[in-house]
Amino acid sequence: MPSTSPNIGTSVLRILHRIHRQLTDLNDRLQRGPRQVLAAEAIVRHHEELLTKTKAEAKSLRMAADQHQLQLKSGEDKVAELRRKLNAAASNREYQTLLEQIAADEMANSVQADEILEELEKVDAFQKNISEAEAALVGAKQKAEQLRGEVAQREPLLKADVARLEAELQQAEATLPDDVRQMYQRVVRGKGEDALAMVENQFCGGCNQQIPLNNLSQVMLGQPVFCKTCGRLLYLPE
Repeated sequence: MPSTSPNIGTSVLRILHRIHRQLTDLNDRLQRGPRQVLAAEAIVRHHEELLTKTKAEAKSLRMAADQHQLQLKSGEDKVAELRRKLNAAASNREYQTLLEQIAADEMANSVQADEILEELEKVDAFQKNISEAEAALVGAKQKAEQLRGEVAQREPLLKADVARLEAELQQAEATLPDDVRQMYQRVVRGKGEDALAMVENQFCGGCNQQIPLNNLSQVMLGQPVFCKTCGRLLYLPE
């Protein structure tokens, strides 16, 4: 395995690992912003659908109550007509029949009036639900708009940091010998920021497996050494 200078083994790899971790964090934050906006917009759509559904249910209840009120009016008109007939009854039998019909219709009207009252109470309750749904929608829209603004404000700063770190990364990578750089780039393509690991008390900082003494000596000499368990490129702490 080719040798590198101690400076490369102890300093450059440490710098490279630090940059890779910072870049991963920045890119995660860049991706997290749009995801948060999408989630906030989904919440807005949910509240819009809930408001539409609540309004539709309230309208349906109101229409049902209006229809039943028309039916009640018709029933009351029928009772009034029966009472007029009652006054003009020609016989006791007809009189009694009309009385029984009036009693039955009035009972039906009373039941329907109670049902209408319950429906109107439900309509009132739905009006409260509509107000709450409207307020929730306003709040969700405000939060989504605020989040969009925050993400739009952060994005240029994050991108600038990414560009700066990528430039630093290129400069640090350029100091690696060609053969070491090739091995390093190969493991970076496969593992990203997990391509490197610091040696911690003779253990790999990535997988926590003990490093053989001969490999540890190579790391101390500044030679490129990969963990035999996880494949990370190892370097020493400060």
